[in-house]
Amino acid sequence: MQQIKLVALDLDGTVFNDEKAITPRTAAAIRAALEKGVTVLPATGRTVSGVPEQLTNIPGIRYALTSNGASVVDLETGKSLVRLPFDAAMALRAYDVLEPLGGMLSIFIDGRSYTSMENAEQSMDMVPANLRSYFRTTRIEVEDMRRTLRDHADAIEKFSILYPTVEARDKAWQAVRRACPSVEITTSIERNMELNAPGVSKGRGLMALAERLDLCPDQVMAIGDSGNDLTMIEAAGLGVAMGNATEDVRAAADVITADNNHDGVAQAIEDYVL
Repeated sequence: MQQIKLVALDLDGTVFNDEKAITPRTAAAIRAALEKGVTVLPATGRTVSGVPEQLTNIPGIRYALTSNGASVVDLETGKSLVRLPFDAAMALRAYDVLEPLGGMLSIFIDGRSYTSMENAEQSMDMVPANLRSYFRTTRIEVEDMRRTLRDHADAIEKFSILYPTVEARDKAWQAVRRACPSVEITTSIERNMELNAPGVSKGRGLMALAERLDLCPDQVMAIGDSGNDLTMIEAAGLGVAMGNATEDVRAAADVITADNNHDGVAQAIEDYVL
C-alpha cells in the first residue's frame, strides 16, 4: 500500500464520542496528520451547514463530504467539487411514499436541512437525546415540504428519517424499495433511514474527490462505524472500522480500531498515517 494521503472521517460514532465531543487525543492526531500534509476531511451524512465547528475550525480542514456523498465542498472557497442530487421526479415520488408513514423527516437541499413545522413540533421525541441540539439548530422549518421540494428541484441531496421503532423504519424501507427500487437506502443510527439518488454514496463521493486530488484508492483511508460508511470503507485502500461499528462494517474493513469513546480515530491515524 502507498503512503496515506487522504483520510475520510465519519462523524457521529467515529470522530465524536457519545458526548458529541472530539477528545484532545483525537484532535491532536488530526492536527498532526494535517501538518504532515495529509488531507483530512469529514465524511458525513450531515449537511455541510451541520458539520460542527469543533472540527471545521481545526486549521487545515479544507474539504467536507456531506449528505452521504451527494456533495463535496471546498470549505475555503465555498465551491462545490462534487454534486450528485436526486432527479426531481424521483425525489417527489419518494416523498409521497414517505410522508404518510410518519417519522421525523428531514430533506437536505443545497447544503441545508428542511423539515415541516408540524414535524419539528411533534416528532422531536424520536431524536436521540445527544442529537436534539443538532436537530434544533440545523433544521429549517417550512410550512409545505412538497412545495419546498418543487422549489429546489435541482438541489435535493438526501432524505433522512427517524422512526419510533425499528419495525416502523423497516416498513417504510420496504415501501420505498417497492416504489423507487433504484434509490440508495442506508442507515447511520438506530431507527433511522437515509435515501440518496441511485449510485450516490460516501464511497462514490470520496473516490470523486480523490480523483480530483490526483490520488489513487491505495492512498486513501476511510474510518466509520455504520451502514452509510460501508461503501467508503470498501472503496478506500485502507478501510477502518471503529470498535463500535456494526457487523457489516466490521466485516468489510481491513482493520478494526478502538471505539469512539476510546480514541479509535486517533489510534488509526497514529498507526497508519503518523
